[in-house]
Amino acid sequence: MTEGIRPAVLRGSSKRECFTDEHCHISEWSNSPADPGLSIARARVEPGVTTRWHRLRGVAERYCVLEGTGLVEVEGLPATTVGPGDVVLIPPDTPQRIRNTGSNDLIFLALCTPRFRPEAYQAL
Repeated sequence: MTEGIRPAVLRGSSKRECFTDEHCHISEWSNSPADPGLSIARARVEPGVTTRWHRLRGVAERYCVLEGTGLVEVEGLPATTVGPGDVVLIPPDTPQRIRNTGSNDLIFLALCTPRFRPEAYQAL
């Protein structure tokens, strides 16, 4: 799955942030057919906001929390408080959502394998 990767430096911080129907802001740092095994997005959830229940069909996801605090809900786990340094493992096809419980933005990286494609997203 990595034979198409070429040496490069991707400038994630220069990517435009978009507000999604999921109620969070997303900036796609790395998501290319040339690297089908992984995508990386920066997610930002504003204080007091809960993302929509959703799942990714055929895609495993990991939330790597960088800033803020939240309450993550993943089917099969009790609702769990998360903060900087925590990693949430989300198997493919698993319902999930996260709520910002702090007073500052909740920021995390969403790492998807294989890479995220819009048709994998399913709102619940």
